Amino acid sequence: MHDTLFLFGATGDLAQRYLFPSLLRLLGDGLLPEDFRIRALALSGHDTEAFHDILRPRLQQAMPMASQEDIASLLRRIDYRSVDLRDVDSVAAAVSDLVDRRCVSYLAIPPGLYISTCEGLAKGGALAAPARLMLEKPIGSDSESAEEIITTIGQWIDEDRVFRLDHYLGKAAVQNLIALRFGNTLLEAVWNRNYIESVHILVAESEGVDGRDAYYARSGALRDMVQSHILQLLCMVAMEPPASLEADRIRDEKVKVLRALRPLDAKHADRDSVRGRYTAGSINGQPAQAYQPPEGSDVETFAGVTAHIDNWRWSGVPFHLVTGKRLPERTTRVVVTLKPVTHWLFERPQRAQAAPNRLVFQLQPQENIELGLMSSLAGPEWGALELQPLELELSVPTGLHRRIAYERLFLDAFNGNHTLFVRDDEVRAAWAWIDSVADAWKAANLPLEPYPAGQWGPANAVDFLPQGVDAPDSGASA
Repeated sequence: MHDTLFLFGATGDLAQRYLFPSLLRLLGDGLLPEDFRIRALALSGHDTEAFHDILRPRLQQAMPMASQEDIASLLRRIDYRSVDLRDVDSVAAAVSDLVDRRCVSYLAIPPGLYISTCEGLAKGGALAAPARLMLEKPIGSDSESAEEIITTIGQWIDEDRVFRLDHYLGKAAVQNLIALRFGNTLLEAVWNRNYIESVHILVAESEGVDGRDAYYARSGALRDMVQSHILQLLCMVAMEPPASLEADRIRDEKVKVLRALRPLDAKHADRDSVRGRYTAGSINGQPAQAYQPPEGSDVETFAGVTAHIDNWRWSGVPFHLVTGKRLPERTTRVVVTLKPVTHWLFERPQRAQAAPNRLVFQLQPQENIELGLMSSLAGPEWGALELQPLELELSVPTGLHRRIAYERLFLDAFNGNHTLFVRDDEVRAAWAWIDSVADAWKAANLPLEPYPAGQWGPANAVDFLPQGVDAPDSGASA
């Protein structure tokens, strides 16, 4: 197990809110080596003591149940270095004294700084085997920039020592999709185009762009969420059964799904996609300001795309992918709608009004599985059987010690397990499809549709949203 962490971007929100608290939990549970060390690196001109003074209250806020002893133990393992990530020599000097240890470098920094930082790490000896590298997604902002990052960094470190993170893959609920899909005969039997009508994947956020204006002005919802989290969920739902749970066997199947995605055509961009940007509104009775990007930015805060997977299993099954900011609630769900029964026997309801069977995987904020069936309700006044919807809900026990996604990802990277990380060909395939959507939007001049904060996107988003989410013009939550 590797015993030294170089954490770049140590003063940033990601590191302070999630990464250091995750390390605190792992340390408290005895899952890190006794001599584990962390070197925190960022541009700010602090010394180690000043950095501890900044980090200590953030740890106490994020982990109120943590003991002062555990917090003190973590802080003793952390020293701080100020570093200019655009200066290769500065990076090299900041790490060179620890490269005799088994090091993992974590880059919680913008992708535009990846190449210069990795060049510095290589110059300082921190990428030589058996050192490992952890990269936060997104890898670049399009196919061209992603290829430059992958190819350039590949000169200094082998692919089998690179760990690209999408933190969604560290969530237990997302990992459970694999267990549900491949561990149950009931689902295996119907998981194809013969029985499934459509699939909806929704990642909704009630928060706005706040605090990420510079990044978001360059990315937007398509590149920020669809390219990463939503495509990962799509792969989990759609991939073929891997030969084993070995990392590369799972990743092989995910790549096949991404390569089978049909590029979006500009002729169908208006039919198969929608993009919007939130205006002023309210969420839970609290006013929310409109998103005002920098002058000249055309980015969207809401994206809906109907994807088609051109392979035997999914031919003809639409996958409706939706994400947005300032929506009525924070939720992630996968809704699988099955086709109607072949022959309809019942007078009530009429076949066209019958609710289809639906399987709903609720991934956050709570983890739930819901199965919608039809059940009979008989009465002499009808003289016939009337079918009524019957909802079966299976609450998934989460336990008292639910782990932050980054805890699992840290442990896997320290131990060299690639299963929950993204391979280079997967990055390339994902960006190829995202670029097709962005290019279709540009060629079709697809407009940005406004929607008030607190509503479910623009008015024409209703065709992309799953059943049970109120129409966008109602302003109500699901």
